[in-house]
Amino acid sequence: MKLAMEDVINETCPWSGQPVSAIALTRYRGEVVGFCNPECRDKFESAVRHFDARLAEAGANPASPNRP
Repeated sequence: MKLAMEDVINETCPWSGQPVSAIALTRYRGEVVGFCNPECRDKFESAVRHFDARLAEAGANPASPNRP
């Protein structure tokens, strides 16, 4: 599914506070999240993979809907 600006749930980048850009979108827990640039998006995706891997190692379900 294509990611689109009209589906973005945030107006500013969670890392920088700058406005989101159409070239820096990702999907997180079923929602489209925007970032100011691809570097911030990639940093977020890397962090999520890291934490999900640690949770999986600990026996937690990283895709659990009860996760914040």
